[in-house]
Amino acid sequence: MFLLLCFCKLFVTAVEMLTVVHWVKPGRTKSNHIQDIQNSDYPSSCCCDSRLILMAPTNQVLLKESSNVRTIILNRPKQLNALSLEMISRLSEVFHSYEEDPNVKLIIMKGEGRAFCAGGDVAAVVNDINKGSWKLGAFFFSKEFALNYFLATYTKPQVSLLRGIVMGGGAGVSIHGRFRVVTDNTVFAMPETALGLFPDVGASYYLSRLPGFFGEYVGLTGARLDGAEMLACGLATHFVPLEKLSLLEDALCKANSGDPKIISNIINGFSNKNPKLKEKSQYFRLKIIDRCFSRRTVEEIISALEKEADKSADDWILWTIQSLKKASPTSLKISLRSIREGRLQGVGQCLTREYRMVCTVMRGEFSRDFFEGCRALLLDKDKTPKWKPSKLELVGNDMVDRYFAALDDKDWKDLKLPARSSLPSYAISKL
Repeated sequence: MFLLLCFCKLFVTAVEMLTVVHWVKPGRTKSNHIQDIQNSDYPSSCCCDSRLILMAPTNQVLLKESSNVRTIILNRPKQLNALSLEMISRLSEVFHSYEEDPNVKLIIMKGEGRAFCAGGDVAAVVNDINKGSWKLGAFFFSKEFALNYFLATYTKPQVSLLRGIVMGGGAGVSIHGRFRVVTDNTVFAMPETALGLFPDVGASYYLSRLPGFFGEYVGLTGARLDGAEMLACGLATHFVPLEKLSLLEDALCKANSGDPKIISNIINGFSNKNPKLKEKSQYFRLKIIDRCFSRRTVEEIISALEKEADKSADDWILWTIQSLKKASPTSLKISLRSIREGRLQGVGQCLTREYRMVCTVMRGEFSRDFFEGCRALLLDKDKTPKWKPSKLELVGNDMVDRYFAALDDKDWKDLKLPARSSLPSYAISKL
């Protein structure tokens, strides 16, 4: 559990470098920007319109060109490449530009340093909300979720080289892409329930499509998966040994092709198609996971796990029970419902629903668990959050329903996703 909490800390790492003024209205200064949002002077959907102008490119996202191949490098290694608003804005601009450019055939994405991306910079969002501006948080997530949707429906192949940590927002900018290449040191997790949040960035779409009820297990417990487990469950498309990763990147650049079949064949040439799962891999527990996590409610899931624990002394089962009992009761319930609904929805519907949920979380009207999770894990570091409500049975269905409903705020609107057309069959299948 200590490791899980450490990764939660990485997910919400406090990043003081964040600049909240990447989109500035003509005639307004940077110092006016936060006040503009607090006064609801922005579009009520929190999406940018023609009145907003993009500031100078950031060195937090680096770009490389090799003939018709473009490489995008997330460049905040000290923060494990946690996504700032500045990075999200720049990635949106770059991906839009590359899609429209006929000279670009393939996009490679990777992270500088020991992580691909440890998540979104939600600590900065919390800081803004604590200053009284939850709509600034809504703006951050509207930009991030719109980027996730754009990548999920991208018309050109994206190869993500997932070296090191891939969490939260890092999954959002990679898992939705066509090719996800993992390696020996890849670590994936969605640890949001331990923080009072829920798996977002379209996670209710891709987690709900994992084998059996493995997605519910990963989403509720925050379990960490290695590269072999990601390949086995379908989160990754290829496993390439670490020592071959740079060779693969060179080969893709030299091939200079945007043909998915050619790209796949090149990656296959460097791949270990059947990396060995660890002896105690959680993926070997699929039968137990399906028996327990297929239950209708979180209470029934825990009860089923406790019955399994009575049958055998299994440290993994005990860890799973402990993880669930330490997580926010509200987060567990809204996360389970979100993943279940995601099974029957397209990626756009999932992101639109998740936007409603995250806005409700940020307003803090029904629960302040997200802020309490940040306090306990990041600020006071006592690692003993005091959740309210404190027990699963105190979180009624009517309370859960509120997270899935439109917000009762005249200045708020549902997420506005970018219009998409002429999509390849790969992208159409997600809609």
